[in-house]
Amino acid sequence: MALVIAGERSGVGKTTVTLTLLASLCRRGSKVQSFKVGPDYIDPMFHQHVTGCACRNLDPVLTSEAYVQQCFARHSQLSEYALVEGVMGLFDGVKEIKNEKLNLKNKQNLLSTDFASTAHIARLLNVPVVLVIDCSRLSGSVAAIAHGYRSLDPTIQIAGVILNRVGSDRHLSLLKDSLEPLQLPILGVLRRQDNITIPDRHLGLVPTAELPQLNTLITRLADLGDTCFDWQRLLPLLKSEDTEEFIRENSPSSSPPPIRIAVARDRAFNFYYQDNLDLLQHLGAELVFWSPITDAELPQGVRGMYFGGGFPEVFAQQLAENTSARDAVKAAILAGMPTIAECGGLMYLCEQIIDFEGKSWPMVGVLITSAVMGGGLTLGYRRAIAMQDSLLVNAGTNIYGHEFHRSRLSPIPTQPLFETYRYDCEENMGYEGWGFPVNVHASYVHLHWGESVEIPQRFFQQCFDLKSHLTK
Repeated sequence: MALVIAGERSGVGKTTVTLTLLASLCRRGSKVQSFKVGPDYIDPMFHQHVTGCACRNLDPVLTSEAYVQQCFARHSQLSEYALVEGVMGLFDGVKEIKNEKLNLKNKQNLLSTDFASTAHIARLLNVPVVLVIDCSRLSGSVAAIAHGYRSLDPTIQIAGVILNRVGSDRHLSLLKDSLEPLQLPILGVLRRQDNITIPDRHLGLVPTAELPQLNTLITRLADLGDTCFDWQRLLPLLKSEDTEEFIRENSPSSSPPPIRIAVARDRAFNFYYQDNLDLLQHLGAELVFWSPITDAELPQGVRGMYFGGGFPEVFAQQLAENTSARDAVKAAILAGMPTIAECGGLMYLCEQIIDFEGKSWPMVGVLITSAVMGGGLTLGYRRAIAMQDSLLVNAGTNIYGHEFHRSRLSPIPTQPLFETYRYDCEENMGYEGWGFPVNVHASYVHLHWGESVEIPQRFFQQCFDLKSHLTK
């Protein structure tokens, strides 16, 4: 068994409630495995900071339904308790078209679904849901909300509710009176908290590496969790159970000589799916973490580079000032080193980043373009069709990824990697991605490799071939 923490909509406090549960459980000495529904990178950072265990993303768009089940089973069985943080509102999802060939004629025949929603994941895993309700602007209406969510889909087991942002004892009494006829357990009550806030900015929460007072915040959450939850009811629900029926070995098996791959990980670059890193290690990679902000050079003996997403625009001055690191990266790429650069990594490989204030900061310069901050948020799942053979895929390959950025490239690539479409319809989102030099894969589209193990295999093989070439 495990629990899914769901919200009745975005912004109700799912992450705060989840972190409060995790902090209190870990204070008790419990080993907890956490999961996050969807493609989010930042919430899992907070989970990992609290539990000391890598959070796993459960996303059937980026992977598959079977992979979600296998990932959950594989990792939850290693811990005493398992907790899944949902995404948006409980039933907020997308249309499931991943295995269909759509065109404009049949697009209108698709019915909206809750594919990839929190409810979808709860059904896949057969796990009960705790509904977090923001009570700051309601009292008696809480019963209508709870009743609606419990009755909309009878296959979803609503184990109870957690009342968040309760204002006073009188307020709580009104809420309890309204919920009593439903006989729906109240599993927690969180009062309005003025001293517990997690700062955010243009792409969501500020990552953990930038919060020097985070441990103090986690202590406050643990203190809150010790008293605000009905632990007698919660603990049996959180207990992990044997889920062997979902487990299927899905990782490649190989034992080549170890290949050192430099993975940029610091305050500027920290968006990585742990499953991607695990796959590289399973293939035989030795991952060497380094900082383009503070390290003067690349780690010794590396044969590949991986730059994840993050916030290079926030640290553009520091990245620009580290000229030796930029020069080392450029020299390695021009010498043929296989390099993956997603979103923030793509921006780092450009000639410059132009920040929100219009200031220009020189970057690596292997991509003949500039990353310009500003404009609207580009957000959503993508179906991307490879326009050419590249470091990771062959021409014509369909892959599924996610975009999340407030920058644009100027100029755009003349020979793009991908033609992209919205995931849930045939709306063309344009061309993007750089595959020149040929040893570079630079794209705004974030990829999860769990159901596409040929991608890390191809990258690893290119790194291995480079090592073989250098040792001849």
